[in-house]
Amino acid sequence: MAAPLLVFDLDGTLVETAPDLAATLNMILVREGLPPVPYEAARKMIGGGARLMIERGLARGGARLSDERIDRLFEDFLAHYEAHIADASTLYPGVVAALDRFEEAGWRFAVCTNKIEQASVLLLKALGIADRFAVICGKETFPVSKPDHRALLMAIEKAGGTQENTVMVGDSKVDIETARNAGVPVIAVDFGYTDDPVATYMPNRVISHFDDLWDAVADIHGRGNLSPGRVAP
Repeated sequence: MAAPLLVFDLDGTLVETAPDLAATLNMILVREGLPPVPYEAARKMIGGGARLMIERGLARGGARLSDERIDRLFEDFLAHYEAHIADASTLYPGVVAALDRFEEAGWRFAVCTNKIEQASVLLLKALGIADRFAVICGKETFPVSKPDHRALLMAIEKAGGTQENTVMVGDSKVDIETARNAGVPVIAVDFGYTDDPVATYMPNRVISHFDDLWDAVADIHGRGNLSPGRVAP
């Protein structure tokens, strides 16, 4: 039987990436002669990938650019961001301890994010945990991306897991809808990037710290069912 699998979103779930993403966005905007976006506003623009963040920043400044121009800005954004991938980004408290506890119990881990795969790998390497994940799947890894539930199903398959033995952990409506449509239970963190309180979208559980992840998974699968081969459907 396949080992149980935790699939994580990245930005706003495992890592507080807003400082570096906001700094990169504002570099692009200022260079284009537009006003920088205040940090809290920029933080709310995260979640759909870098290109969407750029589009939101441009719209906020009243700029209308061609798709070709936005494509070039996207390339510049990625180059700058990857060069500053973890200047100020940090793992959320409790992430490493939670991974340790689940790994000891025989769980495996994967990432399914709308961040570009290369940037996702670079970030997790910079933070020292890339090797903890069986796969790191980004926006362009598969022909589809979240909220298309097939992206999650393909990530599970690539990680060697099964739909029945997987729990997703995310921070947004997109994550919750993706998991629900894939038939996978989902735990939402309430400290990530979402316009409305994440509980609004009715995940299976909501946690406020990674110290609570073990109990949240146990509540979903049943106490005593957290070891390989004993995860309840």
